[in-house]
Amino acid sequence: MQSIVAEILQDEDKMLLVLGAGVIALWLLLRVFSGVLTTMARERTKREIAAYIAEGSMTPEQGERLIKAGKRSRGSCG
Repeated sequence: MQSIVAEILQDEDKMLLVLGAGVIALWLLLRVFSGVLTTMARERTKREIAAYIAEGSMTPEQGERLIKAGKRSRGSCG
């Protein structure tokens, strides 16, 4: 194991390749984690809005407007 690490550290091209692969892997991991957290928050919000509608403090139309207001269209400005 140490000889493999030593060989990678001695060869600059291999070191850059491993470093680049590590950065990409970290970016992918963070992207997936961010997506999971976003989905969890969105679902929690929908449950809370449904609870407000069920208790009568909000109309279904108001809840629908709130849910639609939170949606973003990708790739457009404004």
